[in-house]
Amino acid sequence: MTPSRTATGPAVPKKRRSGRAGAGELLTAAVGAVPGGAARPGQQQMAEAIERSIASGEHLLVQAGTGTGKSLAYLAPALTVDGPVVVSTATLALQSQLVEHDLPRLADAVEPVLRRRPTFAVLKGRHHYLCLARLDSSVEDEPDDALFDAPRSGGGGTKWLGEAGRLGKQVQRLRDWAEETATGDRDELDPGVDDQVWRSVSMPARECVGASRCPFGQECFAEASRARAREADIVVTNHSLLAVDMLAGRHIVPPHKLLVVDEAHELADRVSSAAQAELVPELIDRSTRRARPLLRPDLAERLTEAGDALAVGLAEAPAGRLTDGLPPALREACTLLDSATRAALEAIGDVKSDDPDPVRKQQAKAVLDELSTTAQRLLEEADHDVAWVEKPDNGSRRALVVAPLSVAGTLATHLYDERTVVATSATLALGGRFDTVARALGLDAPPPAPPSPAAAALATAAAAGRSPVAPPVAATEGSRASIGTVPATEGPGWSSLDVGSPFDYARQGILYVAAHLPRPSVSGLPGPAGEELLALVEALGGRTLGLFSSRRAAQQAAELVRARTDLPVLLQGEEALPLLVRRFREVRESCLFGVMSLWQGVDVPGDACQLVVIDRLPFPRPDEPLAAARAAAVDAGGGSGFAAVSVPIAAVRLAQGVGRLIRATGDRGVVAVLDSRLETARGYGPFLRRSLPPFWYTTRPEVARGALERLAKS
Repeated sequence: MTPSRTATGPAVPKKRRSGRAGAGELLTAAVGAVPGGAARPGQQQMAEAIERSIASGEHLLVQAGTGTGKSLAYLAPALTVDGPVVVSTATLALQSQLVEHDLPRLADAVEPVLRRRPTFAVLKGRHHYLCLARLDSSVEDEPDDALFDAPRSGGGGTKWLGEAGRLGKQVQRLRDWAEETATGDRDELDPGVDDQVWRSVSMPARECVGASRCPFGQECFAEASRARAREADIVVTNHSLLAVDMLAGRHIVPPHKLLVVDEAHELADRVSSAAQAELVPELIDRSTRRARPLLRPDLAERLTEAGDALAVGLAEAPAGRLTDGLPPALREACTLLDSATRAALEAIGDVKSDDPDPVRKQQAKAVLDELSTTAQRLLEEADHDVAWVEKPDNGSRRALVVAPLSVAGTLATHLYDERTVVATSATLALGGRFDTVARALGLDAPPPAPPSPAAAALATAAAAGRSPVAPPVAATEGSRASIGTVPATEGPGWSSLDVGSPFDYARQGILYVAAHLPRPSVSGLPGPAGEELLALVEALGGRTLGLFSSRRAAQQAAELVRARTDLPVLLQGEEALPLLVRRFREVRESCLFGVMSLWQGVDVPGDACQLVVIDRLPFPRPDEPLAAARAAAVDAGGGSGFAAVSVPIAAVRLAQGVGRLIRATGDRGVVAVLDSRLETARGYGPFLRRSLPPFWYTTRPEVARGALERLAKS
């Protein structure tokens, strides 16, 4: 099958820079194209700093608060660079926001200044694109690899025929779509298809034979996306693909001189995920079935035996980090798997251009090679790796996982070489300094710098129990947290800058810490914290976003508010999250309660959200294997693992959660933290408070309730 396609837009031309406009001129043109738009001071400061970094080659960390307009602040100077500029975002949603909204508007605005229209392209991993080779053979794959795949443990059995028929219809719809699409990008498929079906028609990079050996190489959607990226002024990708690119020797993303990392506080975690590997019995089973036509029966049987041994070992091993090496059963399973996969790979041999089906052969080799590499890595038990057994609560999937203890060295080696890196986020200065994030990103941390005069003045005012600004929301009492401007810091080859936010946090919001509550010690929502939550919600009459540390706590809070009030309560998990968020925006008196995915992804400006309640400080759980291993390594070196690992993680999460309150210049409200440790913990409490926006600060419940009551009447 060779589908015909027509382009949906003009071809991307080779770049020819006609003018040398500066970042300031381009930014002015961009913001001027928006009705009533004007460059904000922080936005201008950020653009100028990036332009200086481009000229000097010095890496830059920029903290830019919500509302700064940081996208335009880095896109404008990016257009002054010869050759492509790469922008990496944390999620595909942010990637789409840039490509579908910000960049088209910018291109329209600056075209008269540059005397040409700048071009841009999106770059995603191969698995996001339809693979014509997989689609061509999907009829043969469906019975074994998709439609009738019966997992070994949990998760149900063989799919019934009606379900198989539904999935088969989706495959046929993909065949029809292949005749029409110009990009093959899954995000353009509407309505979408099940993940299971998409996997049967997409090709992970490790399984691809390459355009030269693939019968559909000249029409490959993934290769076409890379070709467009090589010709564009700005290439938008995501942290996951950027991480894979670094680990694969930087041959996926086109060569470039400037890399902008947006939401940079998430990059280290994405690199950790990219460097993580796992062994799952179901994967061994699927790999065996895929390779079976290429193997002698005895070799296929050895692979099956290894999968069975892994299933037995995972059933016997408790969930959690393996601190004393692999248990004997898991070590035996890894040894069997390593031996069986090596023998299978040797029997299959090299992929050759004259092979009857090079695509299938490469797929079989790729998955077997990955299994072999992971087994060897686990057997090595290297000090720089962490291994654990993963067992979800529902028991549907068990895995043996290995991940790097730290990725700072990987980032130091691969992120900065031969390009200037600008890393930006609203949460880079933890505890008022950039040092922690700089170390996580592989940059050498500078020595402590003295606080700026402004920071010292604010700290003095706070110590005296007074505030240099008037209280917000007509509050009449309270004290200012000791939060000031972040002093600029620098290290070898890098510098940092905090451009602040256009929001007047001290007048728009209150940070209330319920210091009178007992220190949280039990799981779920303690009784006193529940009563405090209820009093705050009733004072405002809903309009509350509740961010909880566990599903149990969120459910208990929902049950409490439903039992004691008539307010509508939306609970994460009861309906699809986008629907819950939409109803929260639309129903003014509603409450939305949920867990960690709400801490970053919810954007509800206006009076629909005027109270954000956080039940406890979001320290990593003791059973989070990587965080626990990293903390233990610091402890073993004579430091404090809690201070070096757990506190920074909590600082980022807390700042992200608190940031849900003020999303626009007209927003007002209260953030209530029901964990007294934010006030009473002398060691990390001030550090966490300095990581937050400079709200008016109080520990008096009557002040918070009074402000909420006034908001309810406004």
